[in-house]
Amino acid sequence: MARLEVKNKKARFEFELLEDFNAGIVLTGTEMKSIRNGKASIMESFCAIFDGELFVRNMYIAEYENGSYNNHNPRRDRKLLLKRVELKKLEKKLKDKGLTIIPSLLYINEKNLAKIRIHLAKGKKLHDKRGDLKDKDVKREMDRAMKR
Repeated sequence: MARLEVKNKKARFEFELLEDFNAGIVLTGTEMKSIRNGKASIMESFCAIFDGELFVRNMYIAEYENGSYNNHNPRRDRKLLLKRVELKKLEKKLKDKGLTIIPSLLYINEKNLAKIRIHLAKGKKLHDKRGDLKDKDVKREMDRAMKR
């Protein structure tokens, strides 16, 4: 059985990813069922620290079709579970100017638990993005030349 993965495709383009962490997510039952159905998105989401706890904000998980009155709010803040040492490390690093925490991958692991890969990241400037696109085009041209 293939494992479910929801990717944030723009993360590498918009940000320079410095460090990565894997975190658990506190979810309700209907949220977990929607994620298993593949009805989740982390494209516009980001992470923030409140009262010493890490939360993912603006992550979209569609309401479960058969959820009746037990359904959840699709864009509610969801608590992330990290080790205390990792959380303190992130808190210290966030005090540096220009750093943020972004999710890049939402997945279900082998124990059927929802996990999210988050990155400490620094936003790229426009010229950095152009350089990345140029490098990508050059690599593509070289690959084409090799195949001929």
